[in-house]
Amino acid sequence: MHGNWRDGNHFELLPEASRFLPAMFEAIEQARASILIELYLMESGRLATALIDALVSSAQRGVTVLLLLDGYGAMGLSRHDRERLQEGGVALRFFNPLGLHSLTRNLTRDHRKLVVVDGRVAFTGGFGAVDEFLDAWYEVAVRIQGPVVADWVRLFCRLWDSPLTRGRGPASLVRGLSTAAHAESGYRGMRGRAIWGQGYRYQAIRHSLHDRVASARQRIWICTPYFAPTFSLRLRLARAARRGVEVRLLLPGKRHDHPGVRYAGQRFYGRLLKAGVHIHEFQPTFIHAKFSLVDDWVSLGSCNFDHWSLHWNLEANQEVSDRRFAGEVALLFEQHFADSHEIEPREWSRRPLLQRLKEWLFGTLDGMLTRLR
Repeated sequence: MHGNWRDGNHFELLPEASRFLPAMFEAIEQARASILIELYLMESGRLATALIDALVSSAQRGVTVLLLLDGYGAMGLSRHDRERLQEGGVALRFFNPLGLHSLTRNLTRDHRKLVVVDGRVAFTGGFGAVDEFLDAWYEVAVRIQGPVVADWVRLFCRLWDSPLTRGRGPASLVRGLSTAAHAESGYRGMRGRAIWGQGYRYQAIRHSLHDRVASARQRIWICTPYFAPTFSLRLRLARAARRGVEVRLLLPGKRHDHPGVRYAGQRFYGRLLKAGVHIHEFQPTFIHAKFSLVDDWVSLGSCNFDHWSLHWNLEANQEVSDRRFAGEVALLFEQHFADSHEIEPREWSRRPLLQRLKEWLFGTLDGMLTRLR
């Protein structure tokens, strides 16, 4: 599922929390009518406290504030913080709280990240309201203005009213926001679309990437923190490299919040390297960002190209087709490649037995998860 391509937008790349967090807080503080926020991770701490303060302040000056959190990803948000939000006038809902129903339903999570203010400006990326984003994890976001913002509003509103969403909040008002989103237009030359997916049922993000990879002419650069790609994506990347396209993967190094996922993905390194794919492991910190660059096309948002995201999660990305924006993303990639360790084929072929054992073990577990329905 995806929105239509729309012209007349403006997209601003915001790498690192030191840029996107101040921009989001400034937009929240300047809100006049509505604030819509959808997050997977929100845990009590410094960042969550600052966000709660800003949202309550906005609600108390008459702004409609709707906060939609994943029922599992927000388990670290204390009762005190939940009460502060509700008592402060924030409408709070949770997507798919864990329950005694089917395993597959519990595995379905809302992994999207979205902030929309007044229907005029939106932010998406891989961010969350947990303290790791302040300094321990590297992340990237995009600031969105123009007609495409209305598609993000509609996406939020559909999930807010979903049967899987529980909590308090004005459903009738949300429907009004959905139809009355007044996104600004008139920006020159920046084309984009919102694109989303819902587990194995709707995989528009995956199919869009596959199409771009298959038709790439010059470069395919992908950054993802959880690299356990499907066979079809691995095949397309290898084919692209063999026909002369520069294929580079920017992946986390040893600093990782889920080392098992890293090992599961590393079992594919050998064949990709043999095909001519370049693999770079980021060294300074854990890189949590998810963005892709194929020629002059960019996709940036919540989606990791691992089995979990593609089979279970609700995801959403912003796609941009613009040469200038692609150039900014390419420059960011090049900076990160310089801060990474590139895996050499000969070096990888001599990796120790323990490393190979971990790849097999976690790869087997990853394969088992993909067969759950």
